[in-house]
Amino acid sequence: MSKNKGFTMIELLIVIVILGLLMSLVAPKMFSKVGSTKSKTAMIQMEMLSTSLDTYRLDIGDYPTNLNELRNSSIESWDGPYIPKEVPLDPWGNPYIYKIPGKDGNSYSLQSYGKNGTQGGEGEDKDVIYQ
Repeated sequence: MSKNKGFTMIELLIVIVILGLLMSLVAPKMFSKVGSTKSKTAMIQMEMLSTSLDTYRLDIGDYPTNLNELRNSSIESWDGPYIPKEVPLDPWGNPYIYKIPGKDGNSYSLQSYGKNGTQGGEGEDKDVIYQ
């Protein structure tokens, strides 16, 4: 007589409970990194825009009045496009805030208002500023 060897329902339930406990410990740490990754992505995109803005200024002699002028402009000495695609949105789907002149005597400032899309905040809602 041969007996089928396998796992009992109790053994399977115990394994599932253990896996669930492990995931409840690991998942919060993994998901907390998503917000900081988006902030880093916003900073990298703003650095790319900054390089394009500086190149535009070298060609034209002044910074553009808005970020869309990096793609299209009717200015005579315009030698663009200065970015390969349309102006990107921030990682939360909002447009970047571009101001000329910038704060503290800077020529311009770029910023993202974070996840909530409004000025101020903490955590994922914290503003990301490039000057």
